[in-house]
Amino acid sequence: MNSQVSGTSVGLTAVALDYEVCGAGPALLLLHGFPQNRAIWQPVKDVLSKHFTLVMPDLRGYGASPKPASDPEHLTYSKRAMALDLIALMDRLGHQQFGVVGHDRGARVAHRLAADHGSRITRLMLLDISPTLAMYEQTDMTFAAGYWHWFFLIQAHPLPERLIGEQPIFFMNEFMVKRYPGRHVFEPARWESYLAGMQDPACLHAMCEDYRASFTIDLEHDRADIAAKRKLAMPLRVLWGKHGMIQKCFKPLDDWAAVADDVSGQAVDSGHYIPEELPEVLAAEVQAFFG
Repeated sequence: MNSQVSGTSVGLTAVALDYEVCGAGPALLLLHGFPQNRAIWQPVKDVLSKHFTLVMPDLRGYGASPKPASDPEHLTYSKRAMALDLIALMDRLGHQQFGVVGHDRGARVAHRLAADHGSRITRLMLLDISPTLAMYEQTDMTFAAGYWHWFFLIQAHPLPERLIGEQPIFFMNEFMVKRYPGRHVFEPARWESYLAGMQDPACLHAMCEDYRASFTIDLEHDRADIAAKRKLAMPLRVLWGKHGMIQKCFKPLDDWAAVADDVSGQAVDSGHYIPEELPEVLAAEVQAFFG
């Protein structure tokens, strides 16, 4: 089932996300990352839909969801605004409480969703990230070289948009295909949908704005939580790839323990794209943690 929903909040307006719902059981919100869309969940959808009602949106700015105009402070693509979209969606679907699984950028939105709307989230699973603030504060030469896109995409418009827009296929090959374990984990139709987003100027700009927000307004929100000594209270499960940059540069369990009370997790035998590289392992982890 595909549909849209919208809503409002003080100072921010939720946009109408495009989404898919399937399955039966407790509600589980699945959030994709960059430069992808909800298609990343296809490898686990059939298994998980036997146990959960899966809600799989395209995030604001991604896939088939709206790409609202950006603003100088990047508030439009703050994780707070993107989290509000998800609250409006789950309200519309009638899910007062729900679990959340987020990968990559979707995990950063999930972090803010849990921080701002903690009473709504039963359990939280984050895939292949440490907290955004921790990653920026711990940046070293290895991380900067490996996650070069973090520092490229935050450059002022139109620099990254114009350069990527000239050669989107080249960018996707450099960014995704050269990562462990290579192109073969992306089924052709999924790959084409990811490429289509990169070839769409509105989507490309929105994705850059997502990163610009993470370097600016999102860090203000994260620092405010730390200053107020606010921590995530729900159980948090963290998985990261043994062959990725999180394993190489960070200590994710320690990083998350600084901002959450109940943290568990482990490295798994994958690179960054866990839902597509290890769908069976991820499905088993989700069933064990949320079941």
